[in-house]
Amino acid sequence: MTTRFDHDDDGVVVIIGSGAGGGTLAHALARKGIKSVVLEAGKRYQMNDIENDEWEMFKKISWLDERITAGPRQLTETFPNLPAWIVKGVGGSTIHWAGVSLRFQPHEFRLHSEVGDIPGANLLDWPISYEELEPYYVRAERHMGVTGESTGMPYHQWNNNFKVLAAGAERVGYTQLRAGPMAINTQEYDDRGRCMHAGFCMQGCRFGAKWSTMYTDIPRAEATGLCEVRPRAMALRIEHDADGRATGVVYADGDGNRHRQRARAVCVAGNSIESPRLLLNSHSSLFPEGLANSSGQVGRNYMTHATSCIFGVMPKPVHMHRGTTFAGIISDEARLDRSRGFVGGYTLEVMSLGVPFFAKFMDPTHAGWGRDITTALDKYDHLSGVWICGEDLPVERNGITLHDTRRDQHGLPVPIVYKGDHPNDEKLRRHGEQQARRCYEAAGAERIFHVPDFPTSHNVGTNRMSARPADGVVNRFGQTHDIDNLFVSDGSQFTSSGAENPTLTIVALALRQADHIAERMQRREL
Repeated sequence: MTTRFDHDDDGVVVIIGSGAGGGTLAHALARKGIKSVVLEAGKRYQMNDIENDEWEMFKKISWLDERITAGPRQLTETFPNLPAWIVKGVGGSTIHWAGVSLRFQPHEFRLHSEVGDIPGANLLDWPISYEELEPYYVRAERHMGVTGESTGMPYHQWNNNFKVLAAGAERVGYTQLRAGPMAINTQEYDDRGRCMHAGFCMQGCRFGAKWSTMYTDIPRAEATGLCEVRPRAMALRIEHDADGRATGVVYADGDGNRHRQRARAVCVAGNSIESPRLLLNSHSSLFPEGLANSSGQVGRNYMTHATSCIFGVMPKPVHMHRGTTFAGIISDEARLDRSRGFVGGYTLEVMSLGVPFFAKFMDPTHAGWGRDITTALDKYDHLSGVWICGEDLPVERNGITLHDTRRDQHGLPVPIVYKGDHPNDEKLRRHGEQQARRCYEAAGAERIFHVPDFPTSHNVGTNRMSARPADGVVNRFGQTHDIDNLFVSDGSQFTSSGAENPTLTIVALALRQADHIAERMQRREL
């Protein structure tokens, strides 16, 4: 029997979003006996809805509500209404993510202390350390089924794509080469089967080998009888009482009808665009600049990782599409080493794109279609690709604001997503491209080329953690500085981006936040 909570039940925790943060949090709270209502703007999908088809799945699951891309970057011209590639559906972007599960490094939690002030950057140390988060990393890895020491699952075998890149990488002196850690089973684990190497990881895993809250945390939370998930429920505004405490969430259902769900606490986990947008839209006479925004930092410090994509045309067939999408990781450059001319580090992550996406990303506007592109497509089976994922410094101007006049289908201001590079980002990116080219040259590539930037899935910042209320939005547990029963539970709470994919850290923080919320409830503080 499906659990249903009354709209007037003020004993529930309302969680907005069902992805890595919200879905994990709902399950963790349910296991502690805490009731929650999860509001998910998208539909609920079943396993048989997942297709091994790039465009069909993109159209089916992507968040395609109007957004405005802004800022001095190529993406503003090529994808003016798609600044980010994330999912609108139960499970959030854990349906779409590729499974790479890297921990932040200790120095990345204290980057400001390590490097000092950098002109143009809004650097800040996290209010937590690696040592504090480490036990939650272990819990997250076991929870998600991450290959490696925590679970005992072996890493994936190297596919041809990684073998090609690794051959060149080893010749230029790289040694930290692994096909993992990844939250994609290499053997049966947690009632989920092993990877079948179909190569459509970013379209959803038809086999359930990749961890996703869609078919793990969400149904398990519901099975406890303590969690109700409401699909097609778009959160519009968080309400509060005269004392400034959050009291409920107004949302629109799939038919456009509005409802108010009362709440004991509210946890916002809508990704780094929708979460600050909701807080800004929830302004009131008590909070004229938006909820939790006394610092003026809501929506600011948006980070996406400094990225680039390099492909090599090899003398012999590679068939890069066979295997997991991100089938290997090189971490030698992830270190902090200012002698390279920039702050922070980056990983080289071997990646594949199917023919439809590859053709689109090669020439997003179709303005330059010609010999360069057709010859690359003709050699598709000879291609090997690598993605550079690097530290993106927080810049206060980068972020989410609300449009003055344009409104979405619910009457809310459309978000403007502004992003520009810090000079450090550009230096890091150029270094990564140079090293990737060196690897492919050493491997004997006949041609090496750069693929224009495409919408990122790594969206962090915009509601960042800080020790001082003046510097950020939430404290070390994701609790907003201004409102003690309002939390942020997604990647928007990141203080810095690190050189690693964010999902594992989002899950670790959600598990830690669940412990904190439960402890405060036991003390009757919430």
